[in-house]
Amino acid sequence: MSQVTLSVKDLRKKIKNKEIIKGLNFELREGEVFGFLGPNGAGKTTTIRMLVGLIRPTSGSIRICGYDVRDNFTEAMRHLGCIVENPELYPYLSGWDNLLHFARMLPDVDEQRMNEVIDLVGLQKRIHDKVKTYSLGMRQRLGIAQALLNNPRVLILDEPTNGLDPAGIREMREFIRTLAVQEGLSVLVSSHLLSEIQLLCDRVAIITKGKIIQIDTVQNLLNRQEKMHWKLKPLAKGREVLERYTEVETLDDGYLQTYFSEEKAGLWNLELMREGVSVIEMNRKLPALEDLFLELTGGGTGFE
Repeated sequence: MSQVTLSVKDLRKKIKNKEIIKGLNFELREGEVFGFLGPNGAGKTTTIRMLVGLIRPTSGSIRICGYDVRDNFTEAMRHLGCIVENPELYPYLSGWDNLLHFARMLPDVDEQRMNEVIDLVGLQKRIHDKVKTYSLGMRQRLGIAQALLNNPRVLILDEPTNGLDPAGIREMREFIRTLAVQEGLSVLVSSHLLSEIQLLCDRVAIITKGKIIQIDTVQNLLNRQEKMHWKLKPLAKGREVLERYTEVETLDDGYLQTYFSEEKAGLWNLELMREGVSVIEMNRKLPALEDLFLELTGGGTGFE
């Protein structure tokens, strides 16, 4: 088991007597990309602002590499890099001068470290150009370079693919995976883009209305929702047989849907044939993360 680098326990936040973050518990491990997934208004950015020390929790604990953010703020922040919402850059300065400006605020960050992060984010050829000439993807990379200057072990990215075109999104996804796999960083990625979380993350926490309702690997979450589609003739008789064993839903395309069970699917098939029902098709259907997300959140967005 990889080392825990970020630990959140019973994290709560009240604003004007209304509790908007309601007892969050999760951990990040070394070398993993952890998805923080929820609709707009679910509490993702509020939680991240507490993780990085921009706002104080009402209660609960946050520990970064063993240091409590409340009691050992400076030590905890030494191990953390982050971009909350959009990277704040000076457009009329070069990429190098932007990094130099931030490096001067940090202890023990020299030109060698600046060159290391520039190489890491792939901006060697454009680092001396003014930021106003950068594409959005390049600005995101420069923002990540800034977040990596202090050589953190935990990197928090709030909606890192916002505004990027499909090619930029793919490039950013591959880059984040490289940071986790090759550099050993723990990366927390906040997003409302389900397809990106599905492709990018090792584990995911689904948050809605200030509560985490599920944490698991993406694959395990999808496997729990795996379905079986049946094309049967006659349909009504087939439904009658299947309903003896499980819940059945009739789909618009004329298929019947049940949950998937590798053990029971064969038995149900035999029983259908015994009853004179022709099994024309049997298909396993793994849902998209979007389907699971809508089911878990009730299709709602934001706070109550």
